[in-house]
Amino acid sequence: MKKEYTISVFSEHKVGLLHRITVIFSRRKINIESLNTSESEVRGIYRFTIVIQTTEEMAKVVTKQIEKQIGILKAFYHTLDEIVYQEIALYKVPTASFANGDEVEKLIRKHNARILTIEPEYTVVEKTGHKEETKDLFRALEQYGVLQFARSGRIALTKQIKEISTYLKEIDIHHKETANDIVTY
Repeated sequence: MKKEYTISVFSEHKVGLLHRITVIFSRRKINIESLNTSESEVRGIYRFTIVIQTTEEMAKVVTKQIEKQIGILKAFYHTLDEIVYQEIALYKVPTASFANGDEVEKLIRKHNARILTIEPEYTVVEKTGHKEETKDLFRALEQYGVLQFARSGRIALTKQIKEISTYLKEIDIHHKETANDIVTY
């Protein structure tokens, strides 16, 4: 049975790594629903957060394939109940839509969003939440005219503290030891 999985990949910062990772999904005809890359809590180590819809067996297979790539330190797959996650969405709406009372402002407050900037022609609203929540605000704002909309990929942290943080600390120690072993002439 297919369900949503979030794959966390920890890597070195290497050119072409993203391409090699995405090919793993393409070969298996798995669509990437969301992709985010960033630095991790350990200096020099980067995190990829990938969301896919697949079976658990296939999530295991692709996670193992990702780990085999040069430059990958470790990869994990998680179900929704094993992570804490969010996305961020930005909405550009006409500033004129705020002129007819406080309906839009009430709507923004109701959805726990906030106004980032107000310009004469447009206002930018920010909403942090799950995909469904950002979509709900989009649908509510459509009647006022959404000029632009952008949503980030998922960012996620595991609820399980020990496994990933311990592993990353071991990698950090190894990197420091390796750097100390290098002798310059």
